[in-house]
Amino acid sequence: MQINVSQLLKEPVGSERDYQISDTVDIMDNGSSSMVQGNVRLTRTNRSILVKGKFNIMIELACARCLDVFGCPLTLSFEEEYIPASDIAGGDFIPPSDEPGLFTIDDNHFIDLTEAIRQYALIALPMKPLCRQDCSGL
Repeated sequence: MQINVSQLLKEPVGSERDYQISDTVDIMDNGSSSMVQGNVRLTRTNRSILVKGKFNIMIELACARCLDVFGCPLTLSFEEEYIPASDIAGGDFIPPSDEPGLFTIDDNHFIDLTEAIRQYALIALPMKPLCRQDCSGL
């Protein structure tokens, strides 16, 4: 889920771009992919690109009572800042920020949304997933 932001980095502060996302992401790091669909808005700030997204994900989980696998729908909303790793005008390397947990724009000026979506999906997973509310279990 990569988006090229080279043109947006050249534009003035406040410039925006909207994108439709439809792709698969391995949320659980187990080789199974989940379909991710949604919208993302990229906004140019004075030092970065602000990414606001809303996504719908269908993820396969095991029921905590009966252990059957079922599709669990998740809705994610997030807002993250992506800092450039290099200057768009001169290509000079920008020293990394001391702030922990920042996402970066790579040297080719691409934003990769995969890790942010994966992290937010893991946080949104139910603690005790149930295939249905009245599941009687094993």
